Amino acid sequence: MQKAVIIGGSNGIGLAVSLELIKQGYHAVILDISEPDEKYFQELADKYTFIRCNLLDLDESIIEQLRDDADVKLLMITAGFGRVTPFESLHTAEIKNMLQVNTVSALKIVRIFYDRIMAKEPFYCGMMGSIAGLISSPMFSVYAASKAAVCRFIESVNIELEFAGTDNRILNVSPGSVKGTRFNKGENDMELVSGLAREIVSRLFNSETLYIPEYDTIYKGVIERYNNDPHAYGVSSYQYKLDSGRFSTEKRVRIGYLSGTFDLFHVGHLNLLRNAKQYCDYLIVGVHPDASHKGKVTFIPFEERMQIVGAVKYVDKVVRSCPEDCDAWDTLHYTHLFVGSDYKGTERFMRYEEYFKDKGVEIVYFPYTQGTSSTQIREKIISNDKGDKQ
Repeated sequence: MQKAVIIGGSNGIGLAVSLELIKQGYHAVILDISEPDEKYFQELADKYTFIRCNLLDLDESIIEQLRDDADVKLLMITAGFGRVTPFESLHTAEIKNMLQVNTVSALKIVRIFYDRIMAKEPFYCGMMGSIAGLISSPMFSVYAASKAAVCRFIESVNIELEFAGTDNRILNVSPGSVKGTRFNKGENDMELVSGLAREIVSRLFNSETLYIPEYDTIYKGVIERYNNDPHAYGVSSYQYKLDSGRFSTEKRVRIGYLSGTFDLFHVGHLNLLRNAKQYCDYLIVGVHPDASHKGKVTFIPFEERMQIVGAVKYVDKVVRSCPEDCDAWDTLHYTHLFVGSDYKGTERFMRYEEYFKDKGVEIVYFPYTQGTSSTQIREKIISNDKGDKQ
């Protein structure tokens, strides 16, 4: 059976495209951070495969395995996120994450599949651009930038494909606002999106290069107004969003904090940082200057431990820890505090829980896992050192 890979196929347009491809006889391989709504797949259990995939931490090996599957004949990338807000309301983590999901990971996936796309054998590929990526989009600036990059990428690579001698092309689907999706705090409603999905799939099979839904009725005039006077259009767009209240200045970034000595850095430390990053958008790590609070000495100097922790891709910022984690909140204003489950119920953390009640901070207790520990490594080093001296 022929397979179709849909990145972001659990929600909105991606979900509708997945269901449409199943109707047309494809086995849908859905990659998303969350499972699709089961109410749409109650009788389709053998028609799709779900693979959990986080584009903020793309596992390229998953994409490579799908690329090497000869039954995969179609790739559609619909994953993405954004919000209408003034630029000053965006945290740097939002900027990084938006570009990572909407642009960087999307382009990486296409690159991994590119040999299939360049081949003489038919292969269908589409990506979600946006009308915001084709015009001035004040209060939508970073999302527009991420989608403008996608739009120009598709336009440019399609020329390369033409000169490579293949008939395959990448379809740029660039809609405006779409009802029936969760993109802007909406809900999935396949009745509202199924028609759009059918049109997208049809144009994919025709190897078209650009599809702007509602072009003749709405967006042809919009683009003409923009091309005639980009500044005047931008001012009008800004004023429209301002008057309609279509923007939000609320803080949406989850800032995480944890502290540790991180002496003799090992895989247990790495797993801790990886798990913490799954709960937050921006992870701050406080490194203890020494291990005197545990009655121990450190093998690795403080500055070197800071550098080691800072080099881990899950960590966004490294600071010198405070004597108490709650003291760090005064300057870092984190929303999540991570700590081992062995601290739960202690006098210290019961006091923390009381302190954070009115501050919007969630304490996340990670279960203790067996494996390598600094204590084990330290004991091994000391034991070997004693043996050498004997």
